[in-house]
Amino acid sequence: MLDDLRAEVLEMNLELPRNRLVVWSGGNVSGRDPESGCVVIKPSGVPFDRLTIDSMVVVAPDGSIKAGGLKPSVDLGIHLYLYAARPDVFGVTHTHSPYATSFSLNGEGIPAALTPLTHLIGGGVACTRYATPGAEDTGAAIIESVGDSGKAAIVARHGVFTLGASAGKSLEIALHVEEAAMTIRLAQQSGAVTPMDDAEIARCAAWYRANYGQQPAHTVQEAVVGKDQP
Repeated sequence: MLDDLRAEVLEMNLELPRNRLVVWSGGNVSGRDPESGCVVIKPSGVPFDRLTIDSMVVVAPDGSIKAGGLKPSVDLGIHLYLYAARPDVFGVTHTHSPYATSFSLNGEGIPAALTPLTHLIGGGVACTRYATPGAEDTGAAIIESVGDSGKAAIVARHGVFTLGASAGKSLEIALHVEEAAMTIRLAQQSGAVTPMDDAEIARCAAWYRANYGQQPAHTVQEAVVGKDQP
């Protein structure tokens, strides 16, 4: 059931420890199937090096298990809450990445001080209020921060949640959030970090949307093979 999605979610979960966003079995990536609405998520408490495609758990929007013989992540309720609140989201990543999470210990968000972060999410990353881990309260706190279009939040004293158009996209955002947090923390050792102003943030985000990646009229093949042809 949903083998392609299970394979993608497995690979994105394996990227978490590869990129030092989590330790042991902490954190998770999920993906939602646009047709059935079912969600694929990793099992609870299983170390990443033991995960397989068959261990990925498929659950219905109401949380009932459709495939997979293991108990799903304890954060499943948060993921389901986010999907229910945000029909545009088809991937969620949750990490305990240290630099980003460190901002939440004092209730701070990550300021919009770097262009890569503003390119990807259109601003900084807010810190939510404290919420009970693993409960709907955490999902509610995230939605309070990201609203109907935001892509990332740091839950106070817990970790990062990112929302994307796919499991892979949500992981990409999580990686950039941690990179920005690390860079800003390093810069703060020599002084205060000044956020970008709102007009420049908007300009950077618009530029990224218009220019990044392969546009329909400019495929990789055209760029490499056809550039010298009339």
